[in-house]
Amino acid sequence: MQLVLKHKDHFHGSDLEKIEEIYGIKKEKIVSFSANINPLGISGKLRRSLSEQLDAITTYPDREYKELRKCIAAYAGTQPENVVVGNGSTELISLVIQSEQPKKAMILGPSYSEYEREITLTGGHTLYYPLQESRDFQMDVSDFCSHLTDDLDLLILCNPNNPTSTSICRDDMRVILDACLQHGIFLMVDETYVEFTHPEAKISSVPLTGYYSNLAVLRGTSKFFAAPGLRLGYAITGNTDLIRSISARQNPWTISSLAEIAGRLMFTDQEYIDKTRELINTERERICRRLKEWPSVKVYDPTANFVLVKILREDTDADLLFDRCIRKGLMIRNCSTFPFLSSKFFRFCFMTPEENDRLLEELDSQLNRPES
Repeated sequence: MQLVLKHKDHFHGSDLEKIEEIYGIKKEKIVSFSANINPLGISGKLRRSLSEQLDAITTYPDREYKELRKCIAAYAGTQPENVVVGNGSTELISLVIQSEQPKKAMILGPSYSEYEREITLTGGHTLYYPLQESRDFQMDVSDFCSHLTDDLDLLILCNPNNPTSTSICRDDMRVILDACLQHGIFLMVDETYVEFTHPEAKISSVPLTGYYSNLAVLRGTSKFFAAPGLRLGYAITGNTDLIRSISARQNPWTISSLAEIAGRLMFTDQEYIDKTRELINTERERICRRLKEWPSVKVYDPTANFVLVKILREDTDADLLFDRCIRKGLMIRNCSTFPFLSSKFFRFCFMTPEENDRLLEELDSQLNRPES
């Protein structure tokens, strides 16, 4: 099924200033389960060392960011010449779409709205392939590939997908890439959340970039490394023409000297990386096990650091639940503005065990109370 959508206005729960204005709650008092950011905060190695590097702002960074690209390549498992860095993954989404100039693109839905915006800005037309609730938002790869046609130029997959937290494994991605090659389609995979997945699941498409020239994988540091203000992202591709096209469009020194240094520190902080994965894996299993005991909700098995939940009670929806939670300083994500999701769906990320317990207690009080 391919659909063209008319969107509601989007309100993002991570907009703390707006929440502060509407509810009169100081943003510092809000625990954001909406932003999907690592609850450990920034890397300890970064925190300890960055202040010693402040003099770096007195000089321009290396225009080619050679050392940073080496660090990223070692971290992600690729070659430095296949890495392009940018001012957050948002800039790279824009640059890849500008480079590909798609007349018609397909996006997996429900998903992040920025993809469609960028396609529209380049004069392209967007179709959606909706993940089916009846399949728990798991992709039917065979059916999906049957909807790929010669008139499509670009396919965008968020993997793991936001907000469903479902994933496409690497073997299935190969099948999709082969189908894309047959139809002349370029595939952009947004792996913003892939570092939160279990390594044994083999979700990342980075190893495939050495074999497929119609593939670019995008990542950032906002979520896993808890550094959205750093504005550091990167793309990995074996397509040299795409790399040249991005470089030609990109402004020089798009990453600051401090962001370059921060990246080199973060990507080598193995202790922080291991602690993050251990925390998320443990809390994901614990929280989902508890939620699945509640008759009032349906839980969709997550692979990332957040979970999508459907409210089964008739007397409650995500609008009401968001309001009740935010008044307690707990911000969940009302998912009614995502394509194909109703006001019965909400999403929240996994924070520290203590913060997670606070949220579970509030959700329990709202969702498992007697029917009104």
